[in-house]
Amino acid sequence: MTEPSDIAVPESIRQAALAVRANAYVPYSAHPVGAVLVGASGQTYVGCNVESANYKGLCAEASAIAALVSNGEQRIREIYVIGPGEHLCTPCGDCRQRIREFATPETTIVVLDGDGQPLKRYTMDTLLPDSFGPENLAKRSGMR
Repeated sequence: MTEPSDIAVPESIRQAALAVRANAYVPYSAHPVGAVLVGASGQTYVGCNVESANYKGLCAEASAIAALVSNGEQRIREIYVIGPGEHLCTPCGDCRQRIREFATPETTIVVLDGDGQPLKRYTMDTLLPDSFGPENLAKRSGMR
């Protein structure tokens, strides 16, 4: 585990996380979440959670990944996730797999507290150990 004091979060990322979390549509859970993703190009993409009455909403991480892919990128350099309080608001299981789909071994995942200060940093291996990804499918099907 990386101590919060060892994690540097650029002020522009912190401000983007706070701003996008403020846009979250959460009439059912009242639990706004924001995500700021840095693509391989260095471009920043943001996303917030969007709930719906059928409880099949969109997570903040999924929203940011959709923006990444919609803009022609497919690799995540870093992703920052911010929830509403002082507790860890880590990506859900579905989002861990979504992040894994577009991550590299160097991708970092940083969880911020409600004020945008770092709580913990993960690598993909610590966030989703022994994960299954695109390269597993290629090996399994004989593709390369």
